[in-house]
Amino acid sequence: MSQRWSRKKSRLPLAGLLFMLALAVTLMVLYNERSIQQIHHHHDTNRQQDLRETSTFTSFVHPNLPPRNNLEVLDRFSGCNSTNEYSGKKIGWGDHTAAQVSDFVATAKEEEICDVFSGKWVFDNSSSYPLHKESDCPYMSDQLACQKHGRPDLEYQHWRWQPHPPCNLKRWNVTEMWEMLRGKRLMFVGDSLNRGQWISMVCLLQSVIPRDKQSMSPNAHLTIFKAEDYNATVEFLWAPLLVESNSDDPVNHRLDERIIRPDSVLKHASKWQHADILIFNTYLWWRQGPVKIQWSSEEKGSCEEVKGAEGMEMAMNAWAHWISNNVDPNTKRVFFVTMSPTHQWSREWNPGSEGNCYGEKKPIEEESYWGSGSDIPTMRMVDRVLRRLGPKVSVINITQLSEYRKDGHPSVYRKFWEPLNDDRMKNPASYSDCIHWCVPGVPDVWNQLLFHFL
Repeated sequence: MSQRWSRKKSRLPLAGLLFMLALAVTLMVLYNERSIQQIHHHHDTNRQQDLRETSTFTSFVHPNLPPRNNLEVLDRFSGCNSTNEYSGKKIGWGDHTAAQVSDFVATAKEEEICDVFSGKWVFDNSSSYPLHKESDCPYMSDQLACQKHGRPDLEYQHWRWQPHPPCNLKRWNVTEMWEMLRGKRLMFVGDSLNRGQWISMVCLLQSVIPRDKQSMSPNAHLTIFKAEDYNATVEFLWAPLLVESNSDDPVNHRLDERIIRPDSVLKHASKWQHADILIFNTYLWWRQGPVKIQWSSEEKGSCEEVKGAEGMEMAMNAWAHWISNNVDPNTKRVFFVTMSPTHQWSREWNPGSEGNCYGEKKPIEEESYWGSGSDIPTMRMVDRVLRRLGPKVSVINITQLSEYRKDGHPSVYRKFWEPLNDDRMKNPASYSDCIHWCVPGVPDVWNQLLFHFL
């Protein structure tokens, strides 16, 4: 009896211990789950609160509204009667709330495709390169005609872009390109870098068109090359900032004060809206310091001042609003060309040196090279805008492949419209153009990329 009692006594504490242990584990799990829920709830609440605060304190301007009857059209004579502190207003289009949280949301993994923008430059001395001859193009610009202006080395014309295996870039075929353009308008819109790409395209195309069947309009806001047999045009629209500005004159645009209307591309869109294929760019003009802005709703001459990067983001969003509302990708192709790099400081690729692109004869071989002329925060901003447009816009990413081409700029081998004094003449690097590109040269590859995607 005492033994049975003893056995019962020994079992009861064990059962109680097991019960208490199970209860404790259950309470811990429930506590942890509750804590996790509170963390997620707190995170969601904070994000919603951030969005509410953004919506509360940020004023969004709806862009591209029909202008008021008395709204001044900006030109090189426009000025600011007063300049106020930046009001903080931004351009709103689509779901601008979604744009605010784009940095918080993880993007889905993109479909893996052949990356023709990643590769290396291969020297090609065959009869295939260059793709055209400078002297054979009657429309060549003196700003880009390096051979004409005395460049002694011509190796810069013979570098071919080769994507990493197994990728290949579609070989240029001028007849095939014209067939794609038959009955269409191809238009480049942007600054002098885009104009250089346009000149490259015209030079690539004009060789197979009889001289009496081709024509070029005089240099103007919109300049048009026409091929009669194909009923096609290749056009360039000067719009360096995409939005309306006081720098929209294709010749007289060197101004002390740069003024933009950040909420309207309508002035330029009236020219580009009927084109079938559009190639846009903008970047370097935003790197020249602060800009003045005049909102369409403000009185004449009332300005605010913003940093160049802020102005560019406004312009990109006003442009994106127009694209979003006016482009059907089934009937109109739109391309955006990324920033064109500069080579102003040779110490970036040759530590210890104090020059620039002057005298450079070969590309940079370091695959990871990235110079200070290409601004990564700006690229991220552009990427955010373009992602919101989805299939309406295709990107021609020229930046990394052009970074390698320190040898591809005119440097001193171009026409300069401003007289050079003796001191500058004695120091060629002091007036070298390390921004634009010789043609034939790098812009031909940009057009080969365009041909590849068309």
